[in-house]
Amino acid sequence: MKKSVLASTVAALAVYGISGSAVAGQLEEMIVTGSRVAESQSEVPASVAVVGRAEIEQQMRVSPELQNMLAIKVPGMAPATGTSSNSAQTLRGRNALVMIDGVPQSTPLRNGSLGIRTLDGSVIERIEVVKGASSVYGNGAAGGMINYITRKPDESRTVGGEASVLTRFSAVDLADSFGQRLNGTVDGSVDKFSYVFSATYDKTGLERDAEGDIIGLIYGLSETTTQNYFTKLGYQLDDDQALQVTYNYYESQQDADLVDVSGSVNSGTKTYAIKDTSGEPKPGVPQGPRGNHNVMAKYTHDALFANTQFVADVYQQKIENVFFFSSALANPDEGYTGGQSMIKSVKSGARFSFNTAVNWDGVDATFIYGLDALNDTTSQPLVDGRVWVPEMDMRSKALYLQSKWVVAEDVVIKTGVRSEDIDISVDDYSTLKLCRTAETCSVPLDVTGGEINYNATTYNLGLRYNGFSGISPFVNYSQGADVSDIGRLLRTATVEDIALIRTDASLIDHYEVGFASDFDNLSIEVAAYRSTSELGTGSEYNAETGVYMPVRAPQKIWGYEGQFEYQVNEDLTAGATYTWVEGKDTENDVYLGGRQISAPKFTAYVDWAFNSNGQLHATVLRVGDRDRFEAVDGNYVGDQGPIESYSIVNLSATYSFGNWLAQLGVENLFNQDYYPARSQVYTYNGYNTKGLGTTVNAGVTYSF
Repeated sequence: MKKSVLASTVAALAVYGISGSAVAGQLEEMIVTGSRVAESQSEVPASVAVVGRAEIEQQMRVSPELQNMLAIKVPGMAPATGTSSNSAQTLRGRNALVMIDGVPQSTPLRNGSLGIRTLDGSVIERIEVVKGASSVYGNGAAGGMINYITRKPDESRTVGGEASVLTRFSAVDLADSFGQRLNGTVDGSVDKFSYVFSATYDKTGLERDAEGDIIGLIYGLSETTTQNYFTKLGYQLDDDQALQVTYNYYESQQDADLVDVSGSVNSGTKTYAIKDTSGEPKPGVPQGPRGNHNVMAKYTHDALFANTQFVADVYQQKIENVFFFSSALANPDEGYTGGQSMIKSVKSGARFSFNTAVNWDGVDATFIYGLDALNDTTSQPLVDGRVWVPEMDMRSKALYLQSKWVVAEDVVIKTGVRSEDIDISVDDYSTLKLCRTAETCSVPLDVTGGEINYNATTYNLGLRYNGFSGISPFVNYSQGADVSDIGRLLRTATVEDIALIRTDASLIDHYEVGFASDFDNLSIEVAAYRSTSELGTGSEYNAETGVYMPVRAPQKIWGYEGQFEYQVNEDLTAGATYTWVEGKDTENDVYLGGRQISAPKFTAYVDWAFNSNGQLHATVLRVGDRDRFEAVDGNYVGDQGPIESYSIVNLSATYSFGNWLAQLGVENLFNQDYYPARSQVYTYNGYNTKGLGTTVNAGVTYSF
């Protein structure tokens, strides 16, 4: 094999923060998300994007929002929404499973589209994005996986770290826009013990668009307080065995003394916020995650038996995500003028994984196999005590086998199978009576609960050839079993028994072909793909009840993407990416809306080290046109608004003075006046907020 089992294990542990600095030079070419063990990207027959620590720091100088970072750095990722939500920010037209060190953060049972923003970027070592349906980690990965791998200690020192102080403000209108960000990190090792401690406090001021108006409150970020506390502890029991415990706490609450002036795509007026001068108590509570708790304990044995590594981990994730106050959740008969929902989710799981390497007459083979067990309890009550989505108790267990075969060092074959058994229990419940107006109300219904059972076996097969000079073609087929947004189906039930609701799981077939090339200072990667599913997750507006009802029609999504990077010289690097995706409801032969399908996206960047201490970085994001739908009676409906193109330029600069680093970032350098893509496609009142105007982020970092 190109790397021994021990070397691969060491690299894998380095990625997760246990091993020493001896393998640090290997990390940039190693990934773990696609197969659960460290492997070179050159041995992966699929598109994988890796955002390293240096790139994360570079992007955070402009904006701390992970949605923005992924939109710029990852081909296939839809443009950012400009809000705290990642609704409509799909990966290749489907939802992605978001993880922290492999621990799921998404809530697929009631998908609130808030999974991307679940920790602060300061504690991320690298981000790995595997594109296309995958069964490696189970439910929720219809479009792929986004894995935030947390920071590792520098084991070459006993103690070290950094402290940062930054401020962020609008250059269009300074009034009340100043925010502050404080971050401190300490790490190191003592004998067999290693550690990382990090704390972040971030308070935003008023966020303003290019006209100086305050951006609207639906998933807004003005006057939001974010806190993140992270701990990672490792202990090397002996040469072969290690323990690691990780805990991360994240909360981000918007408590703004503002009210919205609502507009819509159809009225042609933007939504913006103004100071609340009514003197009346503001309805509801602060929106955002009240607290996202992640704890994981991992045990690793590098040589459990011949050529076999064993990894066992247990984890728990607990979150309460509070949404904005909405008059659409009103019920005048019971005295409710509106309401505020929250998704409550607790996930507890255990994973047992074996990695065995063998060699047969020049054929190097790796087998990864094991068991996953997960309990996910999710509900969506309203803050006022009403229950919108009843508690869903999911228990799943899965057996899996992934194998990789390297023949004559140039032919890489990957195969895999996963067999999953899922049971979901729901008690008897009643749907809510909700009124958009006094005359437009849904009809409440008593629904008999019960148990929903799923059994699915999914497969994957990939081939990559590295024998050509400078070019490596690859092809792959992968499946994913996705339990649809069950909570959304339950809350809009029109039958009296959950056994009659069409809650069938969706099986996604994903096909991909592409190549990666390296020619001296130029690297290129291009891929084309197609994915199909017999059941989709679209929606259709019911004018009588004012409710968007699920549509489970078959879907086909296809597209292509590419990226290149060219190192002009040792001080100057340039690159670009392009993403195009399209999709249809194949039963009705109609295009899919903007909640799934994004407009074409082009990004470009230049990185210039203008001297030994200073660096400049500029990025361009251009979102193209997409206009697939006709207005109905003069108005666009649902997520079918047309997208008009726009371009954003960002700039960042750093200059070092010994242990000090001065940094400056400018988002939307030329103060482009625009609506983000989601604001254009969502026709719902209050969603069409404009993007940030020119915003400055400046501060210093001290390293020790």
